Amino acid sequence: MVAPNGARRTRADHPALPIGPDALAATARAGMEAGASAIHFHVRDREGRHTLDPDAYRAALGAIRQAVGDGLVCQVTTEAVGCYTPAEQMALVRALRPEAVSLALRELVPDAAGEAAAASFLRWLAEETDCLPQVILHDASDLDRFADLRRRGVIPDGPASLLFVLGRYADGQAGHPRELPPLVAAMPGDCLFSVCCFGPTETACALTAAALGGHSRVGFENNTKLVDGRDALDNADQVTRLAGALHLLGRPPAEASHTREVFSRYRLAR
Repeated sequence: MVAPNGARRTRADHPALPIGPDALAATARAGMEAGASAIHFHVRDREGRHTLDPDAYRAALGAIRQAVGDGLVCQVTTEAVGCYTPAEQMALVRALRPEAVSLALRELVPDAAGEAAAASFLRWLAEETDCLPQVILHDASDLDRFADLRRRGVIPDGPASLLFVLGRYADGQAGHPRELPPLVAAMPGDCLFSVCCFGPTETACALTAAALGGHSRVGFENNTKLVDGRDALDNADQVTRLAGALHLLGRPPAEASHTREVFSRYRLAR
């Protein structure tokens, strides 16, 4: 999965960071040709700020689909960025009914008071849509909470797709491959995992995930650097480098049809 822009970065961080629909569509096409089978992306308002506006997403999705057809799984985000409530995050998904969505556990269910609304939303997502959700977890405490919420029925008690985000709260906001094995060992056995990583160890973390049987997300959302500290040329450059290394591991990048089939088996359905 390529994650080309995120909520906070601008072209001041890297001139090849895509913002509007046309730039996202071009990046999606280049990422697909480099080996990505999915895209996770954010949209911005007219001032360039992160937004959960369904119409902004519809415009971007339309441009991306025109560029790649069904060649990429299109995953939208519900990231709050400190300005959206859980209700607003859920409202986006209800309005948009996207093919795939990422859901940050800390944001969607911030406390016990939010559990009932989250349970109703996740039940609707599982039973009344074909959406492919991915639950974002940052550390072992998030994983423990995920297991507890699933045990108590807040999260549907069935297979789930998890994304471990490494380095978000680390010193220097940089992750490390050694963080991943304990999380994989502790996760429920009926879950699928992927990883993304802040910092220039992004590719190393992605390869660690592949070696452990998981999947990965790379791109300018979390990192614009190569391991030697140089700037990546663009998002496709990062995908190309990872894809080449994955072939050496015997785990080449999947086609979008295979990615859809795999994620559909871990979609929170009861």
